[in-house]
Amino acid sequence: MAGHSKWANIQHRKGRQDAKRGKIFTRLIKEVTVAAKMGGGDPGANPRLRLAIDKAKAESMPKDNIENAIKRGTGQLDGVNYEEVRYEGYGPGGAAVIVDCLTDNKTRTVADVRHAFAKNGGNMGTDGSVAFQFKHCGQIILAPGASEDAVMEVALEAGAEDVIPNEDGSIEVITAPYDDLTHVKESLEKAGFTVAMAETVMKPLNETEVTGDDAVKFQKLLDMLEGLDDVQEVYTSAILPD
Repeated sequence: MAGHSKWANIQHRKGRQDAKRGKIFTRLIKEVTVAAKMGGGDPGANPRLRLAIDKAKAESMPKDNIENAIKRGTGQLDGVNYEEVRYEGYGPGGAAVIVDCLTDNKTRTVADVRHAFAKNGGNMGTDGSVAFQFKHCGQIILAPGASEDAVMEVALEAGAEDVIPNEDGSIEVITAPYDDLTHVKESLEKAGFTVAMAETVMKPLNETEVTGDDAVKFQKLLDMLEGLDDVQEVYTSAILPD
């Protein structure tokens, strides 16, 4: 079945991120640091770190910044000790929201996230209250114009789980997280395809269409959450109007 407008969503998110370039650098540095801390500083043996470095390079982050972040993660340089925390809840209209954070102060972070939900008509839930509605997986998006049959041949041969054509002409490739994601991404690029996005995500198993005033409030909730310093990623089952 054709999916929703993934390409438009990516472009919309990228537009918001471009307006907050300094914040994007901060988030990428945190991700590189934590990836190196958890899996070591060799990107060849640490697929999470390899993905984080690829994302940093895609945003034109200087090489020194990346190398220093790796050194902080492996303990070669002093740095802040970040913890991974996840918050879950529901936005206006009943769609699920997952908020992944890297923080050095969980008390501050939970207060900020709870305030964002409360201010915009949402409700925070307990751990696991919505996570079961999502699948942890690798997601690759190819821009409109690629041949679905050609993408499918390369992706499935490389170990992808699924290939999904979207209504807007973009193609979504689903993989297992990390190792399979990096292998499939590299295989597609070697075959000449341009990868617009390759990330490990929480993909909603079912989507909820949110309209009217609820959609306006929901977008404000997402914007407020994404604007918090400790928030790395926000995932939702909501489908909002373009």
